[in-house]
Amino acid sequence: MGLFDKLFKKEETPKVVTEKGALYAPITGRYIPLEEIPDAVFSQGILGPGCGIEPQDGVAAAPADGTVTQVTDTKHAVGITTDDGAEILIHIGMDTVEMGGAGFTMKVKEGQKVTCGQPLLTFDISKIKAAGHPTCTAFVLTNADDYPDFVIETGKDYKRTEKIGKLK
Repeated sequence: MGLFDKLFKKEETPKVVTEKGALYAPITGRYIPLEEIPDAVFSQGILGPGCGIEPQDGVAAAPADGTVTQVTDTKHAVGITTDDGAEILIHIGMDTVEMGGAGFTMKVKEGQKVTCGQPLLTFDISKIKAAGHPTCTAFVLTNADDYPDFVIETGKDYKRTEKIGKLK
């Protein structure tokens, strides 16, 4: 770490050793079946397969190496295309678009290359709850036709960057 990094407290992303075709937990928390997400668009799999996450902290990180393909104006959701071609949507909370960006800080921009574990956005769980919204976060594979055997093991807690699934 250089002098300027120490002075300006530059955030460092620890290097995650990844395996081809694997996805890693973007958020520390409880991973639940898609059907338990309190929003029909997600719970019915309309946007694709995946899971819900009950977050334990307010950091959403890249689930694999890739490129940021979408950043919402309200900073509550981000899309990434992994280097393996998977299109992932991470949508923090339900109906949080209504918050207009309050409580969210985007750490990346569209077109930016990211590495697994690199923070994409931060969010304030208490502000989401205070606004009356569920904190349950959707983690969805939007190009599921390319990965028909995609599965994430749910019903357990993961720490950010732990392996959660494999693209097949």
